[in-house]
Amino acid sequence: MASIFDKRKEKIVASAKLQSYQYENHLVDELVEHYKSRLLRDTNLETLTKLSQGEMRLSIEQFVSQFMAEEKVIISRHDKEILINRILDESVGFGPLEPLINDPTITEVLVNGVNEVYVERLGRLELTDVKFRDDNHIRHIVDRIVAPIGRRIDESSPMVDARLPDGSRVNAVIPPISLNGTLVSIRKFRKEPFKMDDLLNFDTLNSSMARFLEGIVKAKMNTLISGGTGSGKTTILNVLTTAIPLGERIVTIEDSAELRLNRANVAGMEARPANVEGSGEISIRQLVKNALRMRPDRIIVGEVRGGEAFDMLQAMNTGHEGSITTVHANSPDDALRRVEAMVVMAGMDLPSHIVREYIVGALDIIVQANRLTDGTRKIVSISEVVKNRDGSHDVKEIFHFKRTGMTSEGMIKGYFTPTGYVPKCLEKLNIFGISIPEKAFVPVYTEVNQ
Repeated sequence: MASIFDKRKEKIVASAKLQSYQYENHLVDELVEHYKSRLLRDTNLETLTKLSQGEMRLSIEQFVSQFMAEEKVIISRHDKEILINRILDESVGFGPLEPLINDPTITEVLVNGVNEVYVERLGRLELTDVKFRDDNHIRHIVDRIVAPIGRRIDESSPMVDARLPDGSRVNAVIPPISLNGTLVSIRKFRKEPFKMDDLLNFDTLNSSMARFLEGIVKAKMNTLISGGTGSGKTTILNVLTTAIPLGERIVTIEDSAELRLNRANVAGMEARPANVEGSGEISIRQLVKNALRMRPDRIIVGEVRGGEAFDMLQAMNTGHEGSITTVHANSPDDALRRVEAMVVMAGMDLPSHIVREYIVGALDIIVQANRLTDGTRKIVSISEVVKNRDGSHDVKEIFHFKRTGMTSEGMIKGYFTPTGYVPKCLEKLNIFGISIPEKAFVPVYTEVNQ
């Protein structure tokens, strides 16, 4: 049995180790700031940032080793490794966010101020142990993100949309708009774009739905992808574009570039906000109008939010078939109402029934994506917009996701099934050589029969 003296000795040793560890951590913090300042002062950081990741790491490691030799600073190899990584992250990376951004299992990073950073994994949010020194630390990282693409964030412009070099989308908000310091949301994208097989593996849809969607894209049917925030609209849009025949020219238009079409003959355009003087803005609407002069076979707008919806519909109605766009809405009917409201925003002084006829004349298919309560993303509905002879229209659902319950772990149970409605567009698909038998639209009533 250990004596009281032995126990007291253990406490003293443990306390000494903790103090030593805290001292070493504090020392590394001081050295990070010191050598960051020296790198800025004594090296050409712009030249360093143009190097590959390996060359940049080697150069910074050489500079820091040189500085430490000059100053006769001696630390352990482990601490030096931490020092180099911290300097890389702080100087040319994204600070404490760097490991989160590089983690392939993380799909979103959410910064709610200095001491609260959440990530999304497998559709679920979890709190991390990542912290920032202060709000200026976060602002410094945000500035590094937005500066290379010519955007700014300050008190006169306290919100910004930007992107990382890998295409990940970034939104930042600062006071006075934000009540909790600087807020940052990063939606990450895979290095390799998703394919239809990936969506099938994720159970986002089933094989019948996949075959039908690929068919309507090849048959040049105008498609509207509808869904809420984070429902997977952009991912679905990216996947659908892979079905576009390779001989066609695509013009893409986005507010913040995130589409990744790995193919030839793609002309991408990105909107631009106003500069400090309030001039120089290039809107989505201007870009849609300009796209018509660029000899497009297909026009793809990342998302319609305002008056550009009218120009997009005009393009769809004037020979640019097979165009695709997305909209924020909770159902196919809501999507049509949202687009109708956007046409009104364009300043078109037209009766509502004329606007509706114009929309119905342009759109063929509505794909509804939802993010369910268990974090999974599914195409819950595929509908056809049917034009009737009397000028009215119907939104006919072709496929839908039928929920059957929930597991004890909170996971949604259900299956995909045709509704029984045979779409009128099958005739057009046949003209394009795409054969889908009518029996593919016979509904199933249990998950086993699928």
